[in-house]
Amino acid sequence: MSQYHFISGLPRSGSTLLAALLRQNPAVSAGISSPVGQLFHATRNAMGAWAETSVLMTDAHRERILRGLFAAYYQDQQDKRLIIDTNRSWCARLPALKRLFPDSKVICCVRSVAWVMDSIERLTREHAFHESRLFNNDSERATVFTRVDALAQNDRFVGFAWSALKEAVYGEHADNLLLVDFDLLTASPAKVLDLIYDFIGEPRFEHDLENIEFDAPEFDQALGLPGLHHVRPRVAPVQRTSILPPDLFARLDAMSFWRDLGDSRAHVIAANPGPSSRS
Repeated sequence: MSQYHFISGLPRSGSTLLAALLRQNPAVSAGISSPVGQLFHATRNAMGAWAETSVLMTDAHRERILRGLFAAYYQDQQDKRLIIDTNRSWCARLPALKRLFPDSKVICCVRSVAWVMDSIERLTREHAFHESRLFNNDSERATVFTRVDALAQNDRFVGFAWSALKEAVYGEHADNLLLVDFDLLTASPAKVLDLIYDFIGEPRFEHDLENIEFDAPEFDQALGLPGLHHVRPRVAPVQRTSILPPDLFARLDAMSFWRDLGDSRAHVIAANPGPSSRS
């Protein structure tokens, strides 16, 4: 049977790049966010106390059904020893994941929240004739300040991922987390990949860092944000200046709580970058 692990964390923080690298390993199945996270959430709700048939179900039933979602979705990947499913919601589902897959680990991609927002804002401006589904109405998409505020809400693209990550980092299963800093992943990918393999207890694999193939144009087009999951063929940091107003950048950068985790048991692969520019 395949061993399950997970990729979660913040958007625009290297999860697609990491999956594109890991899938070079013939033993690994990895990709962008799969439907399993959404199916998992919907199925849990369907088995909840508000469903009249829930009295007919035991926790054993629920556990088998939820595990069956993974088995059914990945049935055509039975030749892979490792299934690494990507979804930002997994950080908020750790108690259930540990029941289903006790030996699983969660790799959390992180990046300064300011640079996450900068990356999304840059894509939004690049496609000036597209209206992204990330924003619900004209008021939200009006200015950079309203766009950032909308994305930072607790149930939205960045805010939910940030809240789920913080819950996991300070939760009872934090020792099953590995936080991977985007700057270090792009600057030293071979070293980071070796540490990831060590963390999940797998033999190291020599990846091709000069020829990466991954894109999801249909997914990105449907979201109204082309290029969201495009991965450059070569791993390398790209220096640039932020397009966010300085006060907004500073406020968002201060949200990067993983720089000082205190008593958290989470594992961290982090860089110590300078303040002026990021990839």
